[in-house]
Amino acid sequence: MTPAKTQEVPARPALRHRLPWWLAVAVTASGTCAAAWADFTALAAVFAAGAGATAAVAVLRPLLLGRQAELTRLTELARRRAEQVTALSHELRTPLTMIRGSAELLAEGTPGPLTEAQTRFLKVIDHQSAHVVGLCESLLLQAKIEAGLFDPRLERTDISQLARDTVSAMRPLCAQRDQRISIDTPQVTPLIRADPQLVTQALTNLLSNASRYTTAGGHIDVRVAVIDAGLCVYITDDGAGMTREQRGRLFQRFVTGRPLADGTGIGLVITKTIVELHGGSIMVDTTSARGTTMMFTLPRRSGTGTAGGHR
Repeated sequence: MTPAKTQEVPARPALRHRLPWWLAVAVTASGTCAAAWADFTALAAVFAAGAGATAAVAVLRPLLLGRQAELTRLTELARRRAEQVTALSHELRTPLTMIRGSAELLAEGTPGPLTEAQTRFLKVIDHQSAHVVGLCESLLLQAKIEAGLFDPRLERTDISQLARDTVSAMRPLCAQRDQRISIDTPQVTPLIRADPQLVTQALTNLLSNASRYTTAGGHIDVRVAVIDAGLCVYITDDGAGMTREQRGRLFQRFVTGRPLADGTGIGLVITKTIVELHGGSIMVDTTSARGTTMMFTLPRRSGTGTAGGHR
């Protein structure tokens, strides 16, 4: 067997003088890890040559200006992208709204009675139109967040109640697929400062994924638990699960982590962004052919109270 080749790492220069902590912090905060190490090396060479702080500042100033210019450029690109997505979302939602409105009129029998096949086709039209509208809204939200144009509207929120409402909304879809869905919430739930609309969207995305990848007759379990840091929400399905490779692609935009996937992959990206906007984290526990548990945390903040729960 041929031994694997290892990439040689260039030796770091031997320093007679270590960088002052304030210079090290400034350089590290100035850009990416690779760029920061390059800046650190340049300053290290200055100090190794016996130069003082004045020379170091002279080297640091253009480096920081360059990083600031790059940050400004990237911010502008993100803003333009958000504007383009906003325009595209508007152009798509307008005709889709007209399509859904026309389908609703047909379903009501306004032009005349429909056959069973026609009614079934109208349901497909309405469902798929709603799916595309939701995708447009998700893309718009992601673009605004990346451009720094969106801030969550935090208020004292009962996460257990949001979870129960979301599960109730998902029950008809699960019933169509002959899937059972259950929920377990604490007797007393701390109120968390969160954006109810965003948290509901995150819960809906995770439940939709769980339903999509759970076979007919399967089971989905939702649990809200109180932890030291705040709350943790668990969504478990007994579907096909994921391999390590599929799990590694899970939070990539427009990439679905599981086989036979008919989604766009944007839902989990949005969910991860929503959770991180609230200061929480999202995790996955999965084994191929043994189901998946998606969990996310929401931190406890000051000024929270408690709310009664149900089991």
